[in-house]
Amino acid sequence: MPTLYVENVPDDLYRSLRQRARANRTSIAAEVLALLENNIPTAKEMKRREEFYRRMEKVRSSLPHNGTPLPSSEEIIREDRAR
Repeated sequence: MPTLYVENVPDDLYRSLRQRARANRTSIAAEVLALLENNIPTAKEMKRREEFYRRMEKVRSSLPHNGTPLPSSEEIIREDRAR
């Protein structure tokens, strides 16, 4: 597994990172790794997101589109009460 060294970390950023690590009861290195994992998508994660986007586009395109806006919630409630 590769090792990553970071130099010249600003003092305030380091203090915040140290506080976050203490709050989560982890080491600073573990906290940095968790932050990277949560915020830097891997190729596998990007593929998953792209597939999700394609599925959502398919769902969106299957919805009827008649050029008129959707009814307001008030109109829907009134229609339901009229039944």
